[in-house]
Amino acid sequence: MRHLLRTAALIESWFDFMPQGQQATARELQSALLASAPQLHQSVKWGNLVFALDNRHAFALVMHKGHAHLQVYRGAQLVARFPQLEGSGKGLRHLSFRYGQPVDGDLIADLVQAALALMAESEGDPREG
Repeated sequence: MRHLLRTAALIESWFDFMPQGQQATARELQSALLASAPQLHQSVKWGNLVFALDNRHAFALVMHKGHAHLQVYRGAQLVARFPQLEGSGKGLRHLSFRYGQPVDGDLIADLVQAALALMAESEGDPREG
């Protein structure tokens, strides 16, 4: 059975196990996401910090050697509005953040709200999972 305490501890462990140089950027991205949408639920999946709304994946933080990705599920549908999104998959897109560089909180807030609005529009769509 899952408990909030265990989930919070697992999330803190995720931060604790990453190299020191990555932690500040990861925490800043997490804070920006949760400030924009406190209703998001966090969990560690596939070694990444995943943010979901109503059991539907919305975002993920994926750490790489020199940068972090803020992955946006359904991001392909937002490229026209957010040309900063990178990637070429069917649905997933991401923003890259170099460690030690400032995180654009306004961009993240706008992106989060647009992605959540898109999720709300497709809520009854059986193709969405």
